[in-house]
Amino acid sequence: MAISPTPSENSSSVTFRPPNKEDGAGILQLVHRLGVLDVNSAYAYMLIGEHHAGTSVVAEIDGKLAGFITAYILPESPEIVFVWQVGVSEAGRGQGLATRMLVEILKRPACADVCYLDTTIGPSNDPSQALFRGLARRLGTEVNEEVLFSSEMFGDFDDQPHEEEILFHIGPFDRRAIDSAA
Repeated sequence: MAISPTPSENSSSVTFRPPNKEDGAGILQLVHRLGVLDVNSAYAYMLIGEHHAGTSVVAEIDGKLAGFITAYILPESPEIVFVWQVGVSEAGRGQGLATRMLVEILKRPACADVCYLDTTIGPSNDPSQALFRGLARRLGTEVNEEVLFSSEMFGDFDDQPHEEEILFHIGPFDRRAIDSAA
């Protein structure tokens, strides 16, 4: 199903749309520029555009990539959308772009049965924790937190050990809460 781009409510220059496979390299470049996200391959980002476009989003400002979210429905729990990565460029900061992209995903037909949102966040990532706690408040629901991946599980492949990843389980929420969060 093709999903049309939607202009932002706050700025006519921001457009949200599903990613496509051609966006993979641009998303990878943004991840490198941000320097804070785990870097995946261009292939992984192309697959997101090919297989998970209905639950992922790119934001463009004046036709240029300003942000993205990669997400997918959990195969064994169709009521849960898992947000894998959120990235916002310098040009997109200060506009509530990350929250607006999250709401855009939740409003999509692919998320019609979703009443929970899961993501993992490192304990030192205060901005992401604030983003998802703020989303839960906007949706009028709770956040339950627990360690999903310990730092030991990541192995010793990097110069610096990977932080543990805390699962943020947000919900339940309903369609009315999503509409009012916009």
